[in-house]
Parts: sequence; structure tokens; C-alpha cells
Amino acid sequence: MTIRPTIADVAREAGVSKGLVSFALNDRPGVAAETRDRILSVANALGWRPSVRARSLSTDRSFALGLVIARDPEIISSDPFFPAFIAGIEGALAPAGQALVVSMVSNEEAEVASYRQLAAHDRVDGVILTDLRRNDPRIALLEGLRLKAVTLGHPDVESSFPAVAVDDGPGIHSAVEHLAALGHRRIAHVAGPSSMLHGGRRSQSFIDALRALGLASDLVVETDFSAAGGAKTTAALLDLDEPPTAIVFANDLMAIAGLGVAQRRGLRVPDDLSITGFDGSDIGAYLYPSLTTVTTPVLEWGRASAELLLRSVIGDDDVHDIELPAAQLLVRMSTAPPRTIR
Repeated sequence: MTIRPTIADVAREAGVSKGLVSFALNDRPGVAAETRDRILSVANALGWRPSVRARSLSTDRSFALGLVIARDPEIISSDPFFPAFIAGIEGALAPAGQALVVSMVSNEEAEVASYRQLAAHDRVDGVILTDLRRNDPRIALLEGLRLKAVTLGHPDVESSFPAVAVDDGPGIHSAVEHLAALGHRRIAHVAGPSSMLHGGRRSQSFIDALRALGLASDLVVETDFSAAGGAKTTAALLDLDEPPTAIVFANDLMAIAGLGVAQRRGLRVPDDLSITGFDGSDIGAYLYPSLTTVTTPVLEWGRASAELLLRSVIGDDDVHDIELPAAQLLVRMSTAPPRTIR
């Protein structure tokens, strides 16, 4: 069994006290440059690595960040957004020697309990707040718990926390304008929950884009971002006496489910129905037809959120909101002119 070297081992090899080693390894003042270099060289040669447990005890920090996701487990397990987002977070935390504590809960009551447990047991130094809601009560909750936080997007209530945001609007507008330019006049939107700010924001962007083009905006159906919800809503839209010739989905997961529904009914995509998604997940490129979608920098969103929260945790004075590049349309094979104008 390999024995992990300790500060005492470094001190003995460097010929100095353990206290001096601690000062040098933690980059504290009071250590001569030559001595610091010798200590660091010895530590590196011995393969010494800091103990997270010891660092936690000495600095009153957990060296972990939290992410609580309150969605139906079936949605989380099939939605490609969260794995990509978490990968972005981990990409920032691993080099910094930090950990991510993920809690998946099925309702808001369990979510509140999870935040309280994280704070009460000092399990994390801060949390990343996702799926912002209208008049989101979690902002006040986290402030009351004295937890550091970063929000994904800008809340519609007063908040002391910095935000990392992506403007969905340009992507949705581009999708609608793309379909209209192809000749579509009856365009539907399968939306996410209006209780979530990004769900409502995408719906409003869709409506605004259609109105700007002088087109009817009555085909907006709200669901839950799940594949099942997307499939059910697609079927209902296709059952209308005058079904849409194009559907703009609020995420790729629902768009993929909707594409399957259309094809099982014998419809050809995009000949009989054009479809667009949102998120830019990789799987969309490998479908047939490949999915026209609105892309967002999901990995960068995760990385930027983690880095911003880490700076907030250590008390960095330069902590401010970050605006990432706006969502953009990526045209693939699932959109084409409607049959009526060919």
C-alpha cells in the first residue's frame, strides 16, 4: 500500500519546521523566496498533495459546490442538457481541486429541504441555481441560509447573486424567420413550463417573432420539457383540422420525440412537416433527418458558472454578471419549404 506523504515528511526533507512548510504551501507571507522554492521542490519530488479534509478544517471551507435539480427523474435522465452542463462545471472544478455535490429531487418541497441540508451540514461553499422561476422564492431562501450562489439567467426578483446568462431570444427569432422565409405560415410552438423563466421567455420570443412578420401566433402549447410531453403535444397539433406545417420546440428532447411521432404517422420530415429544436445537443446531428436547432454554449455555461461561483466564495471583488454569446440557429435537414408552395 502506498503511504501518502505528509507535511511532516516535506519538513524533514527540506530541513525546516512544519509551520514553515504550511506557510510556503499556502502561499502565505513570511517565507524567504529561496526557502519557499526549496519547500515546493521537495513537496513535488515527494508527490505531496493537499488533503481536502485538512484544508476544510483549516479554512472553514468544504471545497465543494452544490447543484440541486428539481425535475422529474425521467426528464433529467433523457435530457442531454444537464450532462453537458455538469461536464462544463466539472471542467472548471477539477483543476481547482473542487468537488460537485449533485442532488436530484422531484418536487419543490424536497428541493428546499436539500438546500437547507447542504447549508446546515456545511457540505458546500455555494450553489448554482438553475431553472429560475417567476418570483423565485429560492433567492430569498439562499440569502437567508447565507449560501453563496450563482443564477443561470437573470431572476425577475431582487437578487444579491451574480448571474451567468444566455439570451434565448435571437435564436427563437431566427428559427421563426427561417421557417417563414421558407414559406411556412402556420407555425406552432411546443413550449416549456411558463412557470420557468426560460420557458416563458422562449414562448414570448416566438410570439413576438410571428407578430413582427404579421403571422398568427395562436398555436402555442405548454408542456413540461419531457420527451413524453413533446410527443403528446405533437400528436395533438397534428390532429387539428388545420395542422401546422412547422413546429418550433423549446428543447431538442421534445423535438426528437415530435419527429418520431410525425414519422410513425407516415409524415415525411421535412417534406410534410418542418421541425426545429433548442439546445444544440450533439445527438441532433446524427438523426435522420438531422435536426435544425438553436444552439447555446452549454459547456461554457457550466464552466463560467462554476468559475464565477468559486470567485464569489473566496471573496473576489471582481464578481459580476456574465453574458455569454446569444443563442444561434443551426440549420440542418429537418426544415424545408411546405409542400403547398413547391
